[in-house]
Amino acid sequence: MPLVIYLLGLAVFAQGTSEFMLSGLLPDIAADLRVSVPAAGSLTSVFAVGMIAGAPLLAIASLRWSPRRALLTFLIAFVLVHVVGAVTPSFGVLLATRVLAALANAGFLAVALAVATRLVGPDAKGRATSALLGGVTLACVAGVPAGALLGQLWGWRSAFWAVALVSVPAVFAILRSVPGDRGEDAPPSARRELRALRRPRLPVTLLLGALVNGATFCAFTYLAPLATDVTGFAPGWVPALLAVFGIGSFAGVTLSGRFADTHPLPLLVAGGLALLTGWIAFAIVAANPAAAVVLLFAQATLSFAVGSTLISQVLYAAPEAPTLGGGFATAAFNVGAALGPWLGGVAIGGGLGYRSPIWVSAALVATALLCGALAVGLRRPATVPTA
Repeated sequence: MPLVIYLLGLAVFAQGTSEFMLSGLLPDIAADLRVSVPAAGSLTSVFAVGMIAGAPLLAIASLRWSPRRALLTFLIAFVLVHVVGAVTPSFGVLLATRVLAALANAGFLAVALAVATRLVGPDAKGRATSALLGGVTLACVAGVPAGALLGQLWGWRSAFWAVALVSVPAVFAILRSVPGDRGEDAPPSARRELRALRRPRLPVTLLLGALVNGATFCAFTYLAPLATDVTGFAPGWVPALLAVFGIGSFAGVTLSGRFADTHPLPLLVAGGLALLTGWIAFAIVAANPAAAVVLLFAQATLSFAVGSTLISQVLYAAPEAPTLGGGFATAAFNVGAALGPWLGGVAIGGGLGYRSPIWVSAALVATALLCGALAVGLRRPATVPTA
């Protein structure tokens, strides 16, 4: 695996940290900028919206750029808006920087997925995808707790400075190692790439990815109240449980990297069935601390193994449209990341308790399995009876 892919993963790590770290910084931001905590929470919402809208739009906008120019533009913009966010005294300006950061993040990830798969060749898209997404999982393990710690020691602005600084090595890696040309005979065309995305396999894979990721983030978002109110852990245990989830997610993308290129269907079928079984079991035994910890790790591993494999399958499904394929994959998975927590919140708001998001996660995975089975059945040609 080329070193530049891991350095692109470092940039993805910084971007993942930026997306998730606000959960530990919102009270300080609200107090410093004199807004309510719910108002500060909109910083997270607008980031998610920016990721969903920005991924396909910026993938299209960057089609005629060289990979080096596109990655540099998006990454430098990401760094600069974090610098602005770190120094601004205005909540409105900070809100605008979160929108711009999400757009830059979405564009960068879409192009990085295309570049990484190009650098490793046609039969190693799963390995390249797992190397990049490993940055997101490491953000859960190390980046988010580190951001919270920096906020406690030196204020929330220090976390924004840290995200900007961590991104800088990837800038030099792109300048040194990413091709300055596309290496294609025909000039890139949005119409041609969009035409390549019409294959039936692609929207099905995107739908499955959104459902699986929705299940993942539905459970993850409400992990803290589940752990304290249902399982009985003291609040001080929550960071350790989040770390267990993060370690499991890293194990999952590593597993995907080993098997997504050679055995994707067995991994998706077996992993999906195990994921459904695990969510059901988790909901039933959530009050048992030991079982909850084991299942938390197992579900994180399975969720990211299946999710990462689905992303690589998007790229396999649209080899003539790697940039737009990466853009739509990014958008679909962020749709899931927004939909899952919302559905979990509806269940809790309906008086179903803190176990209910786990049941919602099980329902989302069951829906994904059903959709996948229906898609396979519809693709199978009808048997013509013989006389």
